[in-house]
Amino acid sequence: MKAAAFDYVRPETLGQALHILSERGDGARILAGGQSLAPALNLRLAMPEVLVDINGLEELRFIAASDDVLRLGALTRHVDLARSEEIAHRCPLLSRAAAQIAHPAIRHRGTLGGSLAQADPAAELPACALALDAVIVASSSGGERRIAARDFFLGLYQTALRPDEVLTSVEISGLSADRIYGFAKLARRQGDFAIIGLALAARRSGRGLVDLRLAFFGVADRPMLAVRAAAALEGKPDATQSMREARAALQADLNPVSDLHASAAMRLHLAGVLLERVLAETLEPLR
Repeated sequence: MKAAAFDYVRPETLGQALHILSERGDGARILAGGQSLAPALNLRLAMPEVLVDINGLEELRFIAASDDVLRLGALTRHVDLARSEEIAHRCPLLSRAAAQIAHPAIRHRGTLGGSLAQADPAAELPACALALDAVIVASSSGGERRIAARDFFLGLYQTALRPDEVLTSVEISGLSADRIYGFAKLARRQGDFAIIGLALAARRSGRGLVDLRLAFFGVADRPMLAVRAAAALEGKPDATQSMREARAALQADLNPVSDLHASAAMRLHLAGVLLERVLAETLEPLR
C-alpha cells in the first residue's frame, strides 16, 4: 500500500509553519524525523491533507544549558542526545535511553520532539520526560504554551498538543549534582520496542534516594509513574522489606496490558524484576 495523496510544504521559518497549521488545522501533519509517520502514511493509518516538513528549521535543533536548566530543541536527533557531552554530564538518563532507541539509522533521523509528540507507550523518551518532570513547550501563532510532562501524555498516541501547535522544545530543571538516574528495558531483540522498561530519576540522600520518580513504559497506553512503589523505597536503600513492599505496590500502580508479546501478568512480574535491577545498579555507587 502507498500513501494517499497530500500536499507538501517545507517552511523556512517557524512562523511560516505555525501559519500553515493555523490555516489547515486537523488536515496538517508535522514531518520531523518521520520514523513513525512514514510507515503510518504508507499503511494509510495517517492521511493528512498537507505534510509540513520542519526539518529545515535549524532553530529547533539545539542543546543549551544554563544554571540547573537544560533546554533541548524539538529537532534534536536521538543521536545528538546519545553523543552530547553536555547531556552525559548534566542528564545521563537521556544519553542512556537514546542509545537504546531502535537502530543507528533511526537514531540519526528520529527526533526528541517527534518521539514525544508520537507518544508511543513503548517508547523510551516519553518515559524519560515523565521521570525528569520535564516541561514541554508548544508553540502556535497565538504564542507559547508550557505543559508538564505528567499532563502531556493523554493516551495511546494522544497528547495535549492542539492541531495548531508545534512541539518546539523541552525544558528539564533541577539538575543538581546530587541527582542520580537509572534506565533499563526488556525487549525480544536488540532495537525492538520495549516489552517493559523503566526510567528512574531521584536525588541522593546519604545512602538512599529521595524525590524518587519511577516511570514505566510498555505497560499501559502511556508512560506511567509508579507512585506507591516510589514511596515504599524512598530513604530505604538496603531494606529487603521495603523492596517487597515496593513490588507489592506495583500491583496498585500499574495495570499492564496483554498483547502478542507478553501477558499482563508477565509484564507485572517483569516490572518488579526491572525495579530491583535498576535500583541495585543505581544504588551501587552509594554503598
